[in-house]
Amino acid sequence: MPKPLSPETITLVKATVPLLAEHGPAITKAMYRRLFQDDHIRALFNHANQGEDGAQVHALAGAILAYARNIENLGALTPVVERIAHKHVGYHILPEHYPYVATALLAAIKEVLGDAASDAVLNAWGEAYWFLAEVLKARESVLRDGIESQQGGWTGWRKFTVADKVRESGVITSFILRPADGGVVPRHKPGQYLTFRFPLADGTEVKRNYSISCAPQDGQYRISVKREANGNGGSRHLHDHVQVGDIIEATPPAGDFYLDEAPTRPVILLSGGVGLTPMVSMVEEIAARHPGLETHYIHGALNGTTHAMDAHVRALATRHPTIKVATFYSDPHPQDRLGVTHDGEGFISIDWLRENTPLHQADIYLCGPKPFLRTYLSGLALAGVAADRVHYEFFGPADDLIAA
Repeated sequence: MPKPLSPETITLVKATVPLLAEHGPAITKAMYRRLFQDDHIRALFNHANQGEDGAQVHALAGAILAYARNIENLGALTPVVERIAHKHVGYHILPEHYPYVATALLAAIKEVLGDAASDAVLNAWGEAYWFLAEVLKARESVLRDGIESQQGGWTGWRKFTVADKVRESGVITSFILRPADGGVVPRHKPGQYLTFRFPLADGTEVKRNYSISCAPQDGQYRISVKREANGNGGSRHLHDHVQVGDIIEATPPAGDFYLDEAPTRPVILLSGGVGLTPMVSMVEEIAARHPGLETHYIHGALNGTTHAMDAHVRALATRHPTIKVATFYSDPHPQDRLGVTHDGEGFISIDWLRENTPLHQADIYLCGPKPFLRTYLSGLALAGVAADRVHYEFFGPADDLIAA
């Protein structure tokens, strides 16, 4: 652990909380502007999260504010630190990148706060930044060492061959990836993701995270990707340009959202849209290694044209009666038939979960877009489900102090 923060630093950082609450997004916007002046650092970021809605700017502002508010109780930030450390492993953030962020952050604080950012305040925030940076670097080192120690483990970017491309629905396609060097891959934890970088036709490069959608195995990974309608990002590049035999690059599996290695309680896998991808990995793992585990796979989709991998999941449930599957369509097509293609219409309700699953005895895994998560995280909390049994992943920027 790094040297503890001095009492003077703690006092000064806490004193900036009102200013951060008011000016946080302006500070983080200025920080990113400074960082992106360096092409080397700019290339580390997922610029899909730097869009017009300012999602990453606000996420980072919130993270900095939370750090200031919890400066005397840093244990409260442990889950956030873990999530960031995994993101940094995925984006291949290295110790030598941290000074760039320190310089940009402190300059942005001075730029936005002006005279309120005295030398004493800047020194305090410098100490606070480097304290957290050392915590993150230590955790990232442990994660990287753990990956590299596994058979087939690696660090940085590795080439994969697209061995197959399978259309799963009208919007989702799976890609089977095998190491181009002919080697093996480390066995991921079901729920984790791979981070990819893609060169686009205009000469730019994009980075994207995609959940691994198969159970752990030695020879390959599978990702199942929704083709997004807007933009020219990773999903459209994969769907429209990447073909069988092509080479793509990825960093090792990462992510703090994954199935417990030795589950002792029933499991509820609750997903919306393409959020099913880590759930398929989990349910495959349960079928292979925990066949007697009571499992409820519950998925919400628009309709049958967008619903992916249903036949595959139901085949697992047929072979393993302790796995129960239920699907809800919010906007079924005329050809969709209630009781045949899907089990319910509209959205999955907390009342339905209470009546049809062991809601208060299970570990609950959630994955989907932000509106989906907001609905079910708040609903489960109001239903009295213990917070330590609710695990979730969302698609969007992390509360990250370095890159996302």
